[in-house]
Amino acid sequence: MKYVIASSDMANEICHVLHTAIKTIYPKYYPKEVVDFFCRHHSKEHVLKGIASGNMGVLMEGNVIVGTGCFDQNHITGVYVLPSFQKRGFGSHIMNCLENEISKKYDTAVLDASLPAVCLYEHRGYKTVGHGVHELENGAKLVYEIMEKKIRS
Repeated sequence: MKYVIASSDMANEICHVLHTAIKTIYPKYYPKEVVDFFCRHHSKEHVLKGIASGNMGVLMEGNVIVGTGCFDQNHITGVYVLPSFQKRGFGSHIMNCLENEISKKYDTAVLDASLPAVCLYEHRGYKTVGHGVHELENGAKLVYEIMEKKIRS
């Protein structure tokens, strides 16, 4: 496996990773409105902005993009792995790469954890410092944990 900086020619594959992970995992935790919100949020335009920032990477297994991660300053804005590659250390590898980059300028990493990811982040040493709720259509609520971890002493 190899983690590399994303390029614009990877945008469609990155969207595939994002949407496949969201549509497979999130319905087990969230109502349809939240799943739809995440899919709309992770549009190709959004992915292209992440790529343009230089802070989005992809995890390659051979020639296949199996995961992606992105950050903005000290905020990890997303980590997604194709469901068929989950529970094999790929998400942890992406997190290691993101934390390494963030630690070059910051002492603490912050993230907004979806319900499916909270346990992964807790196992990595992240602590919940707050809770977020985003109101959506039909009274649906996107609930998430605001978490942080000291990554540099």
